[in-house]
Amino acid sequence: MRPLPELSRHEIARYGRQLILPEVGVDGQRRLKAGRVLIVGAGGLGSPVALYLAAAGVGTLGLVDFDTVDLSNLHRQILHGTPDVGRSKLASANDRITAINPEVEIRLHEGALTASNAFDVVGDYDVIVDGTDNFQTRYLVNDVCVLVGKPNAYGAIFRFEGQASVFAAKDGPCYRCLYPEPPPPGLVPSCAEAGVFGVLPGVIGTIQATEAIKLLAGIGEPLIGRLLVYDALRLRFQELKLRKDPDCPVCGTHPTIRELIDYEAFCGLNPAEAAQDSSRTRPEDVAFNIGLADLKARIDRGEAPFLLDVREPHEYQIARLPGGVLVPLGELLARRGEIDPDVEIIVYCHHGVRSANATAYLRSAGFPLARNLAGGIDAWSLKIDPSVPRY
Repeated sequence: MRPLPELSRHEIARYGRQLILPEVGVDGQRRLKAGRVLIVGAGGLGSPVALYLAAAGVGTLGLVDFDTVDLSNLHRQILHGTPDVGRSKLASANDRITAINPEVEIRLHEGALTASNAFDVVGDYDVIVDGTDNFQTRYLVNDVCVLVGKPNAYGAIFRFEGQASVFAAKDGPCYRCLYPEPPPPGLVPSCAEAGVFGVLPGVIGTIQATEAIKLLAGIGEPLIGRLLVYDALRLRFQELKLRKDPDCPVCGTHPTIRELIDYEAFCGLNPAEAAQDSSRTRPEDVAFNIGLADLKARIDRGEAPFLLDVREPHEYQIARLPGGVLVPLGELLARRGEIDPDVEIIVYCHHGVRSANATAYLRSAGFPLARNLAGGIDAWSLKIDPSVPRY
């Protein structure tokens, strides 16, 4: 146990409304001042977590991120503002947190959290907050927390739904107890593909901050053994009981995972395997995709193929390619009779994930000339025609 620091007169004034809560008091506030929290991700979830932990007087905040601020982040990532677009998220976060509370010590860990650096990054933090948006890092955060014995204030969001819990606490379950295996690659779309309700990470991130504060101050009943599920559209919370799995490979009675593993391979995203596969590419696989420049050149020559847009109608309203015919992916099976199987078809979506699935289906269904536009309409806007709005 580190010795608890004293509170200055200025700190007593700053945290006065919190100090007078008998559950917190002076000793609780001193524990917060002594506390050290690592926030993995300075995006949608990490933003409210960082702001509220700084405002509450947590003495040391560490942030891990490798990204820069994009315009599309700003509707939900409230650590950052319009002038920060293009800046490092950590630099932007540092400025914002300092403005909230200059007495907080900020430690910036620029780069991705990986199996090779996780133990060093986690270091002497007391609580780890998982603000990540991908499965490989969630499993990594979980495993390192279990192995070093530190609680993981977990949160996740998708479209209008979110969930939160505290994993890896003493005698409590971990993330693997809830999700033993990751979903197949591409099954769960990212926020960029599926969208996210802007205020949703504010709700879930604030719950994560609440749990971190409770853990540090030693108050209340943390979300250990409980999963809180939130539906923003219906404004409903549901609590699910979680039990520690005795057969869990990392926190069970006979663990088989005693060191960090290759999490990209575990989640089916091994870049080495992908490189090997690409070296064995067959001619017909090359023809599956069409590049942006190739399509643009053909359109400029007046050789435009049939453009099939498999996004949703609300996306089509935002941005579209000239001449694109909308047939949402969910309707493709029923409406494939509207498409000529003897013409070349270029299928596109937002980022190229749905269109790849649509292309594979069309080819299997007797449309041999169907090809996928790599990168989708977003890449088209970035690299070919910036007049096409990005979203």
